[in-house]
Amino acid sequence: MSSGEILVVPKNGQGHLLPCFELCKHLISRNYHITLLVDSDISSSIPSSVLLSPLFRVSDVSSLPPPSGSGPNPSLHQQLSRGIEAFLTQRDPSSPRPVCAVVDHIMNKNQEVFSKFGIPTVVFITSGACWAAVQHAVWVVRPADMRPGEVRALPGLPEEMVLKYSDLKQRRHWLRAPHKQGGSGGPQAHSGGPAPPRGPPFPGEPAPWVEEVKTSAAILINTCDDLEHPFLDYVANLTRKPVWGVGPLLPDQYWQSTESLLRDREIRPKKESNYTDDEIIGWLDQQPRRSVLYVSFGSEVGPSMEEYPELAKALEESTRPFIWVIQRKAGRPVIQTGQPGSAAQDQEYFPHGLDSKVGKRGLIIHGWAPQLLILSHPSTGGFVSHCGWNSTVESAVRGVPLLAWPIRGDQYYNAKLVVGHLKVGAMVSEGYPADVVTKVDILNGIEKVLTDAEIRRQSEILRGKFEHGFPASSLASFDAFVENFTDPKAA
Repeated sequence: MSSGEILVVPKNGQGHLLPCFELCKHLISRNYHITLLVDSDISSSIPSSVLLSPLFRVSDVSSLPPPSGSGPNPSLHQQLSRGIEAFLTQRDPSSPRPVCAVVDHIMNKNQEVFSKFGIPTVVFITSGACWAAVQHAVWVVRPADMRPGEVRALPGLPEEMVLKYSDLKQRRHWLRAPHKQGGSGGPQAHSGGPAPPRGPPFPGEPAPWVEEVKTSAAILINTCDDLEHPFLDYVANLTRKPVWGVGPLLPDQYWQSTESLLRDREIRPKKESNYTDDEIIGWLDQQPRRSVLYVSFGSEVGPSMEEYPELAKALEESTRPFIWVIQRKAGRPVIQTGQPGSAAQDQEYFPHGLDSKVGKRGLIIHGWAPQLLILSHPSTGGFVSHCGWNSTVESAVRGVPLLAWPIRGDQYYNAKLVVGHLKVGAMVSEGYPADVVTKVDILNGIEKVLTDAEIRRQSEILRGKFEHGFPASSLASFDAFVENFTDPKAA
């Protein structure tokens, strides 16, 4: 007997889709029918274990005719909302109502559509709870009047989670036309013409997620008690809603054994790369245990164009073996505002000549890298990361210390969790993000994450908490979810 149908609205983007698919797997295993509502063809990104399940289907709502009374020229958000409304309108009135809709918090405006049809919504936060808690707590302490060197406690959070003056200086170099920051870290007024894109809120501005969850029945967060118990409590106390940590939402293979080597091509779609998995394994097999530094900033953001050469010089001067993943278009802004073909758009970074200088000590991967494989290999000893949430939990579960180099949004708060609370890593420099990262900063950071006894001890302790598989607290959260949303009328 089916437990009922759950509608799922993901955000398109690897960092959101990967945990969404794992969430679907867990719900399917509890006998829920899952309908994924999207506005483009993402079938090539869906794991076959999900796509081939008889309990799973995908509906591209962009192809549906809009509901009557819809106005012209809708925005992308409005197009998706109209598509969802058309999908719900066309359903068989005699079929059981979906038990709920799970909506990525970035797509929260679509909650309004589900409310019209009496379908409760559950907001799904694909990042962690620390990001949400600290973002709100920083707004509570009103940091606009902070001075250089000042540190402030964050009420309701662990005592080590403090706000430093340097924390206010979050960057926007990854945007082509960023707001300038004032003394408090907030944006200055923009004069003349349309306001440029600004990205996530600056520290001290209201946390958008607080409004995003107000009309939801509950909140699912891609985390667990072993990683973020006090932060889950903070979110629950603030929102007065059921808050369930249901992660980390990693592939099933990640939980089979903490000693197993994971092959990404068996788990995730592979993209273009200049090295095969076997070549990477062969190189890693030749390195001493826990000696290799893995450097990767994900697929969307990276250091500034001034900092990339500093990183290259640090890796050249270091004696440590390393893997550096360079995404194509590295250094280019995410949002382009210039004319096509402009110098600003064509600019990108690649460490030409570094491979010949370091020889077999370094492996420079251009494009896609099998991150799960690299992090699960016993030779990997440290990870220079932007601290995207997926990378953070993939590293933590495998006990690989992090050199935190956050670039935007939740990454800054994930870094504070890693360094301040979990104590399984270090910041790339003491004054970051206010200061430009230098070669010396990076060299010092590399040595710290690869040799610091306390960081390595804490990393092993954290790794040990996951040696028995998917967290028991998250399994209990799924059970609580089922208890709250099981539809007794489901066929």
